[in-house]
Amino acid sequence: MKKIIVALDGLKLSDSSIQTAIQLSKQHQAHLVGVFLDDFTRNSFDVAQALQQNNMQAMIEKDQHLRDTAVKLFEEQCQAQKLNYTVRRDKNFAIQDLLRESIYADLLVISADETFTRFKEEPPTRFIRDLLADVQCPVLISPLRAQPLDKVVMLYDGAPSSVFAIKMFTSVLSITRLLPTEVITVKGPEDDTHLPENKLMKEFMRRHSPDAVFTVLKGDPEQAILDKLKSEGETTLVVLGAYQRGAVSRWFRSSMADLLLKELKCPLFIAHNK
Repeated sequence: MKKIIVALDGLKLSDSSIQTAIQLSKQHQAHLVGVFLDDFTRNSFDVAQALQQNNMQAMIEKDQHLRDTAVKLFEEQCQAQKLNYTVRRDKNFAIQDLLRESIYADLLVISADETFTRFKEEPPTRFIRDLLADVQCPVLISPLRAQPLDKVVMLYDGAPSSVFAIKMFTSVLSITRLLPTEVITVKGPEDDTHLPENKLMKEFMRRHSPDAVFTVLKGDPEQAILDKLKSEGETTLVVLGAYQRGAVSRWFRSSMADLLLKELKCPLFIAHNK
């Protein structure tokens, strides 16, 4: 039995994360852990304003009620689906708690717009970027609206990192055998149309997704992939590696994951080897 964790903010509950995690747990008969990150620094209100208005205690109690209600809602949905589940409420710094949880998980599900603050950010949020840089298990970024999946697209450039992501996906989620699968590579205008390590890659894919099709695009990798994926729609799951460069270089050039989080609304399965 695999262990799937879903990261949740009780003060801003993500229904799409819950529905995505429940669906995957049912499909794979996995144990689902609802990780509620009740960060002691996280409030739904402005602390200075609450102090000024002398209603701090009332606001704290309101937040506690919201968090308790969120946990109850999660439990009710898991029980309705007859899932094997656990609830954990971590009360330290959200990012540190979640990174620790990821060490002992097969998959982490989290919403694309999660911030664990009271402020809204467009994807990729700072929290998601920090998480992807140091997470210790594959991550499934759920879209803002959960939908049934109808296709898998795997991004492959011949590098070990892209193969690792595909390998983790086929290991953790067996839905590749149930859904149409396409492996996409991008090459330069003057290059041939063969996959990198063509024989080895096709041999590997035959064991995990025998009916997978292979597509070689030409042009700039980021633009070609983005154009292709925009034509796929929101029900396609994209598999990719991410954050292979050192921390300093990420200031100068975004990861492919950042680009896709910003431009697309489809779910992303992201895994990277350190």
